[in-house]
Amino acid sequence: MGVNGATRDIVFARGGWIPSVVHEDGELKLMLGAGADANHEPRTFTFPISEAHVTVIRDDLARHLLLWSAVLPLCDAAGTRGRLDEDAAVALLDPVLLAPPGDVDALFRRIPWERSRLVAHGADLGLLERGRVCEAMRAATEAPNEKRAQEHHANRRRAERGVVLGPLDTGVLRYTGQYLHGATIPRRLPEAVDPALLPQVMHVIATAEQACAGMRIGLDPRRGNRGTDKRDWDAMAATVEAAVRRAHPGLAADAVRTVSFLMCSEAAARSRNAPVEGDDAAPDEGAGKTALSFTDDKGGEKTWRRDGTRTASAEFWRFVADRSAGDNEVFTIEDEEMGEGIQLHFYADSIARITTVRPGEAGSDPQYRVEYRLVDGIGGYRELVSAFVRGGYAALDRHGPWVSDVAEFERSRRRR
Repeated sequence: MGVNGATRDIVFARGGWIPSVVHEDGELKLMLGAGADANHEPRTFTFPISEAHVTVIRDDLARHLLLWSAVLPLCDAAGTRGRLDEDAAVALLDPVLLAPPGDVDALFRRIPWERSRLVAHGADLGLLERGRVCEAMRAATEAPNEKRAQEHHANRRRAERGVVLGPLDTGVLRYTGQYLHGATIPRRLPEAVDPALLPQVMHVIATAEQACAGMRIGLDPRRGNRGTDKRDWDAMAATVEAAVRRAHPGLAADAVRTVSFLMCSEAAARSRNAPVEGDDAAPDEGAGKTALSFTDDKGGEKTWRRDGTRTASAEFWRFVADRSAGDNEVFTIEDEEMGEGIQLHFYADSIARITTVRPGEAGSDPQYRVEYRLVDGIGGYRELVSAFVRGGYAALDRHGPWVSDVAEFERSRRRR
């Protein structure tokens, strides 16, 4: 049964996604699945063909595949809900299925066509590149090799960027699992590398490991619960890439980059999977704050008390990770009993420390001293939060300079 109750019988099919010939409501049609609808379900297209076309499709796998390759761009043009241009599809039948090979080659130089389908089904890549599509499909296979098509596509993308890979470059990219997709999270896949090449690949990896030994990539709660410190990442990447280039000057940039990506990804994963510890962990029994309140710019609030479960720093940074967003970048830690606090301005890379000079009395407003300083990355914020948690407003004196003049501070911030 076909769409909208139409009767549809299979006349000829090769299996998989290769288009089938069907008999629908008294008419021969070619049916193929391509693209997806708005619900991400595969779309099915049909268009009329003749008995002569069916004969060629049945007897000549190469012509069948070439027709599929030529029709797929029309299916893509239909999008998620548009109609197939049947006239354009029908107009391809005679030129692809019935014309001499030279005319077919000439046609494929004029029309868009889907290369990956031909590659997956065994096309000779050299002949395909030279535009001899009919000859390229002489060894076509009915069963597809999708990995072959993916590798060909990846190589074409690299060629468009002017990248030429040597054997060692290829081995390194296969080791990290990034040969096909450069955006894939890298892994260690020694089984994917030619055994004869694996020792050289492992030498490259060892060079990278030695270069970044002892380095770490910390978490950055401003980027969420799994966010990492971009400065740490960039520093490790630069260190690894410089070392690998010195030791292996012939490596392509893609190979060097994938090794640094592997080292950084693994370091970031170690930080994400490590137990959460505050920067003020294990203070002296009598040191540090005993109760603090955390607030943000969106009305969020949390109270911390020293009860032995989590440190103030750890609890505050968890609060930041849970609440931080592009429109929520101001966070405050306050010791209400002492009348002092700090306010972190992530959008401005700055912090303010605040203390009460005179409490409000007889209906008057309290007076505060507010001082500012610039902050250098998440590491700088962690250091200042830890200092405040341990010793309050006064403990921040040695972390200056602090500026009380707002205009002067803004000039300093703009200069940086």
